[in-house]
Amino acid sequence: MATSLGIITILGLAANWIMEKLRLPGLLGMLLVGIAMGPNGLNLMSPDLMRVSADFREIALIIILLRAGLGLDWDVLKKVGKPALALSFIPGVMEGVTVMLISTVFFGFSLVQGGILGFIIAAVSPAVVVPAMLQLKDERRGEDKNIPTLVLAGASLDDIVAITIFTSFLGLYGGMDINLAGQLLQIPISIFTGIGVGYLVGLVFVRIFETHHIRDTKKVLMILGAAILLMGFEDLIRDTIPFSGFLGVMTIGFVILLKRGIVAKRLSVKFNKIWILAEILLFVLVGAQVDLGVTVGAGGLGILIISAGLVLRSLGVYIALLGTGMNSKEKLFCAVAYTPKATVQAAIGGAVPLAYGVQGGDLILSMAVLSIVLTAPLGAVGIRYMKRYLSILTQ
Repeated sequence: MATSLGIITILGLAANWIMEKLRLPGLLGMLLVGIAMGPNGLNLMSPDLMRVSADFREIALIIILLRAGLGLDWDVLKKVGKPALALSFIPGVMEGVTVMLISTVFFGFSLVQGGILGFIIAAVSPAVVVPAMLQLKDERRGEDKNIPTLVLAGASLDDIVAITIFTSFLGLYGGMDINLAGQLLQIPISIFTGIGVGYLVGLVFVRIFETHHIRDTKKVLMILGAAILLMGFEDLIRDTIPFSGFLGVMTIGFVILLKRGIVAKRLSVKFNKIWILAEILLFVLVGAQVDLGVTVGAGGLGILIISAGLVLRSLGVYIALLGTGMNSKEKLFCAVAYTPKATVQAAIGGAVPLAYGVQGGDLILSMAVLSIVLTAPLGAVGIRYMKRYLSILTQ
């Protein structure tokens, strides 16, 4: 496994450099390295590494979320609260319902099967969106209208909505007695419990940092360890109490920023350095999950369905941004930034429906893979290209 880690680190860095020279997002190169080296490509990765791939990807996501929390601003969050909530719900639901309905026509799925597919596809990828928005914040692009923070907050909640509705449809398929209203109620509960627990953990760290002199490197390790445990806590209580580990982790960083701003800035620099390796692991290992051969199973109809879903998602973004004062180009940027798929689709796209014996599970897997192949590169390139339409805050 150590040899495989060394190889993907070197190749990932090289691919990132090549893509940057071509003025393309570096993650494209990393995804290609993963596809080529993975079990569905040349099969050069250690089986041991593939077995722990999900854990490495989760740790990388945790680093993303901590960076996001350390980069938020309370005053800005208050301004974007309502549109962020609208972004978290309207676009994803419109996309999920669109894919659900069209799949019943072209694939012969039932509404429940279509719902399972639709809300796997509907989840936006924090792995692609969050680093891009943090980079925009560093460049101060779109900060006059708080666009990076708005997209960050909306994308973080978007996954909760999509996964909750997906879980509801999965329960309906399995014949479970599902109370749809009760399931939807779990969305705000998971948001509040995630923020609440993350807030308490963040306060504990603030207190520790106030009373003890600890090196920043050790602080980073302490926070990272606690965040990993928090994600494990979500797995432990998932069947009894709705809880969002994603929001909990992000809240830890936000509370430290709120209470100990100077410390948070130093920690953010440390996490940015860790992200260099975490980014390689995340995107190479996501690429390793992709089987380009499987995407043939979805074919042209799959591309049509995914494209139709993205059109409705983009319309949903425009609806959510009504009254925000953004111009048409800024709204178009937000729509493009809300298109990439990768994280949820790689994690549950095939494994969960197949494990539950969902009829058409192979086709659902094909669609999940196809959504990654189509939208992750195009979304990343689109963000890079469209950011020119965002003004740079000079004050």
